[in-house]
Amino acid sequence: MLIYLVAGEASGDILGAGLMKSLQSRFPTAQFKGIGGPLMQAQGLECFYPFERLSVMGIVPILMRYFELIKMRKRLKNKIIEDNSDCFIGIDAPVFNTDLEYQLTNSNITCVHYVSPSVWAWRENRIFKIVKSVRLMLCLFPFELPIYKKHNLSAVCVGHPLADEIPLEPDMHQARKKLKISDDAQYLAILPGSRGSETKFLIEPFINTAIRLKQTNSGLNFIIPCANKRRRIQIEKYLKEHPVDFEIKLVDGQSRDVMLASDIVLLASGTATLEAMLLKKPMVVAYKVSTFSYFIYSRLLKIKNFSLPNLLNERNEDSNSDGLLNERSKELVKEFMQDECTVDNLSNAINELFKNNEDSNKLISEFTKIHKSLRKNGNEIAAEAISQLLAK
Repeated sequence: MLIYLVAGEASGDILGAGLMKSLQSRFPTAQFKGIGGPLMQAQGLECFYPFERLSVMGIVPILMRYFELIKMRKRLKNKIIEDNSDCFIGIDAPVFNTDLEYQLTNSNITCVHYVSPSVWAWRENRIFKIVKSVRLMLCLFPFELPIYKKHNLSAVCVGHPLADEIPLEPDMHQARKKLKISDDAQYLAILPGSRGSETKFLIEPFINTAIRLKQTNSGLNFIIPCANKRRRIQIEKYLKEHPVDFEIKLVDGQSRDVMLASDIVLLASGTATLEAMLLKKPMVVAYKVSTFSYFIYSRLLKIKNFSLPNLLNERNEDSNSDGLLNERSKELVKEFMQDECTVDNLSNAINELFKNNEDSNKLISEFTKIHKSLRKNGNEIAAEAISQLLAK
């Protein structure tokens, strides 16, 4: 059994590693090849390219890397066909994976996609290519299933492995002990994103927000988990060029411990917001891209809210029959996009969270409800669905 997988960023690496482990229990002699991160490689993936090369966000960065990505995809496609792979699993990274899946399907390779592209949020016409590209869609969230049912594509909701992994009542004290910070200190975690483009646009407003907060709350401390070595260099460079007169603690990785140990989290939109929610952390979410990318995105977006906690807070009765989300969504966490991502907005929202403990308790209660709904033993469900597909 030969299975190819492609994951393009840290969140996909987590999903891929868990899936590989569950597949290995069903196919003990399986070989895994493709593109993935350190976690997938630790599970035995033979990796052909550094997965960071696929980690691009925004229209301009994608255009700048277009020919490189096309070349990688062509080489990988030829290798998969040459090896006569039993299955290809694309994990998120739809810009890279959907076209690859389409080409492989036309070459009689069984294709599965793990993590539904956000067709419910923007560019819903992508669904027509998706249904021609894969035989199975593994969805993370329940509200995504009706979209694929409508188009007669087999889809399974696997929940999110993070929801299985993270306890319903995480231990903040243990996280602080691990990071060697006092139980009495007040901390804000700052996560400007795992991608270089995310950090590029968010590091300035995030650091300036820290400066503003420090002016009114001298006892507040700040900690940034650096997603990888490149992000650490990027953040250190910014802080060297824009020095602050207080300590901002940088740690390598450990984003989960950092969020859990903190009182509030300021972070980029993405999977980290889901993790912060599962850790029951009050948060403020931001999203910022180039002016050109935003000009395009703003005309394609079909939803009002963009952060996962707010999207997941949608109730079934607030969904249309085709699975597209209603714009009148209840905002569970504060989120600021593009021009709204200002120091005033971010600092005011964070200060409100610090002041209103009662609201924070209500928030934690809502987070717990969502957490329970996503606990499905996702790795096993995903592996079983793939096993059944391959047995046909």
